[in-house]
Amino acid sequence: MTSTEARQPGRPSALASRRRPEMASSAPSWLRFVAPVVVGALGVAVWILYVDVLGTAPRMLPSPIAIGNELVLRWPIIWDAITITATNALIGLLAGSLIAIALAGLAAAIRPIDGMLVPLVAAIAVVPIVALTPILNTMFGASSQFGRQAVAAIAAFVPVFVNVLRGLRQTRPVHRDLLRVSAATPLQEFRVLTLPTALPYLLTGLRIASSVAVIAALVAEYFGGPADGVGTAIATYAKSGRAALAWAFVAGGILIGLVFFLVTSLLERIVSRRSPV
Repeated sequence: MTSTEARQPGRPSALASRRRPEMASSAPSWLRFVAPVVVGALGVAVWILYVDVLGTAPRMLPSPIAIGNELVLRWPIIWDAITITATNALIGLLAGSLIAIALAGLAAAIRPIDGMLVPLVAAIAVVPIVALTPILNTMFGASSQFGRQAVAAIAAFVPVFVNVLRGLRQTRPVHRDLLRVSAATPLQEFRVLTLPTALPYLLTGLRIASSVAVIAALVAEYFGGPADGVGTAIATYAKSGRAALAWAFVAGGILIGLVFFLVTSLLERIVSRRSPV
């Protein structure tokens, strides 16, 4: 070892830190897809062993085989319920996100509005959906889906607002000053600087809000409103002792959440790849 290398103890660690991402990326890409499938298959195998082989499971925990049979036989009614719940969650997600984006833009541009919105958003964040849902369902009537959609919108509002506001504040003053010196208009400043900076944060908020909106829509169906949707079916068949059919509707709710999460995650990945580093 030379004297120069001996006097630079940070150099090996810097080289090692450069090699770590290369070593991490050396794992095959297919492993990211195969690993969850393997874990899921093992979970189902343990479930079958616990229910069918050992026979020690509680009565409301049927076999995955029985759930699969109900899912196939009752798919038309399960699909109808999925469509209703997914529609409520999607409307709530879009409405809550649009309101959140508009208010976050105002909060980022005008400080007094930011100060007024902080306690409001904090209050919305801690509102229990279970307590709010019966009130909204009763307010808008037993035949209207608007109460459920409003619950999903409220649930989606907070993560989108927080992330968008954070993204709008990521632009540096030196970049804004550079655009203003270049005689850029406010619209050009927004299109060139503000929007590309805030867009990844917006999509992260949408990814979080998509799962929250589905959960809120499912919970809202437990407390009044029309007698349809996945949540209502789960409660109805669980109370009547038809556990396998209730779990089949649970699988339908999981399917909705997975679709929402995968779509928003795909959008986030596409934008992150196109964004400049």
